[in-house]
Amino acid sequence: MKEYSQYLEKVKGFLADNDAKLIAHYYVDESIQRIAEDTGGIVSDSLEMARFGNKQKESKLIVAGVKFMGETAKILNPDKKIFVLDSNATCSLDESCNHDEFLMFCKKYPDREVVVYANTSAEVKAIADWVVTSSIAVSVIEYLTSQGKKIIWAPDKYLGQYIVDRTGADMLLWDGACIVHEEYKALELKKLISKYDCDVLVHPESPRSVINLADVVGSTTKLIEASIVSNKKYIVVATESGIIYQMKKRSPDKIFLEAPTAGEGASCESCGKCPWMKLNKLNNLLEIFDNKQNEIHLSSDVIKKAQKSIQRMVNFKNKEFNNKKVS
Repeated sequence: MKEYSQYLEKVKGFLADNDAKLIAHYYVDESIQRIAEDTGGIVSDSLEMARFGNKQKESKLIVAGVKFMGETAKILNPDKKIFVLDSNATCSLDESCNHDEFLMFCKKYPDREVVVYANTSAEVKAIADWVVTSSIAVSVIEYLTSQGKKIIWAPDKYLGQYIVDRTGADMLLWDGACIVHEEYKALELKKLISKYDCDVLVHPESPRSVINLADVVGSTTKLIEASIVSNKKYIVVATESGIIYQMKKRSPDKIFLEAPTAGEGASCESCGKCPWMKLNKLNNLLEIFDNKQNEIHLSSDVIKKAQKSIQRMVNFKNKEFNNKKVS
């Protein structure tokens, strides 16, 4: 405890000296999440990380997550300097959706609204009409469908199929997938469920067969909330394992089980860990400004176009929230 307190004070001094704030995603190592919270930062999803940063007085934001999260922070905070803990930390969804290829695809269907998931590059966001997170994707697609819109969806085919199943929307799905969520196995999950009186929490980036076994399907924030209100002692979690730290903090008496990603004979029963999230190391923090590759740079044109597609979602979300308050 004394050692942590000493390190915490060192980090606080480092951040103050460099006019910086640390913001972290739910999926990074718990040691980074803890430091972010204890230094006045935030642990959240990518959009809320960026929006939180916008409200801070500091001129620099340090993003513990993956590259597209740093880019989102830059889009929403163009006047701040944005740094990532590891410049090699990317995302399989982001990597699956190449800008040039996606642009050519979109040009084939000019009559369709282009909706992309937050897990995409700034350049892809700049092409889109809308950027959405998993927490609001279904509502946005329902709205667009009610307006008679046909849709191009990218990049996650599983989240796209989940949305189609929920809304009946006319959607062309890009063929991308998260390497973590795609690996969850329904057969192995059924075996685990049979052993425990549990609730099963599943992120919608997972295959349909896994989603069909869920008690709750939703975004990272929704899954954390579900873990709090559940009356079950055992909670099975089908998303990146870093989130369990936040769940344990809020429900210390519950037992959290990682959903299985492999069957008998495999090297692990659950490999629900993003290799790129795990590139974020706490010992990189104090040297972050020494490596110029850690800073996020985007053109003003890309920022302007991507801001427009993100702002559409923010405005929609605010309108939806205000309507709920009225009702």
